Amino acid sequence: MKYIYLLLSLFTAALLWSIINPKEGFTCFLEIIPAIIGLLILVFTFKKFRFTNFTYTLILIHCIILFVGGHYTYAEVPFFDYIKELFHQSRNNYDKVGHFAQGFVPAMIIRELFIRKKVIANQCFFNFIIVSICLAISAAYEWIEWFVSIATGDGGDAFLGTQGYVWDTQSDMLFATIGAITALLLFSKMQDQKLAKIYA
Repeated sequence: MKYIYLLLSLFTAALLWSIINPKEGFTCFLEIIPAIIGLLILVFTFKKFRFTNFTYTLILIHCIILFVGGHYTYAEVPFFDYIKELFHQSRNNYDKVGHFAQGFVPAMIIRELFIRKKVIANQCFFNFIIVSICLAISAAYEWIEWFVSIATGDGGDAFLGTQGYVWDTQSDMLFATIGAITALLLFSKMQDQKLAKIYA
């Protein structure tokens, strides 16, 4: 439990930093609200289903990525402005980090749920279904961004964050897909080791 309290403390500190004097208040709200909703879900389901500390740590990292994007807006994160200038890029690409995480972290969450709840009997389709779900989540988020932008006009443009890139939506979903595949390739064995301790 001490580790969980540490993660909650880090979450709270990052959230408070994010909402103190953000670049755009409305955009900050839109970017951080998924993390807050996620926290509430995890808190209310904690007694019924507790994830491994490994998965909780990944969730925190994803939340911090959201908080940074909320504080500065995804198009104006300072370090990625520096990268933009250094590598002569046409845009601030911090949003691609966010969408990569949007595939990477859910893949580990879904994988742990599937294993522990024995959702899929046929292991041949295991990774394919996980990646497909992550892509579906990414696509649904793009719908939300599109709806908010239409509903709020200029107020939602920073949330949409295309920065004039015509293929932004498609590339966002691609990065989420790459994130999900990367997570499964690199961290499946590590997650299995953490899960093995539960059943030891």
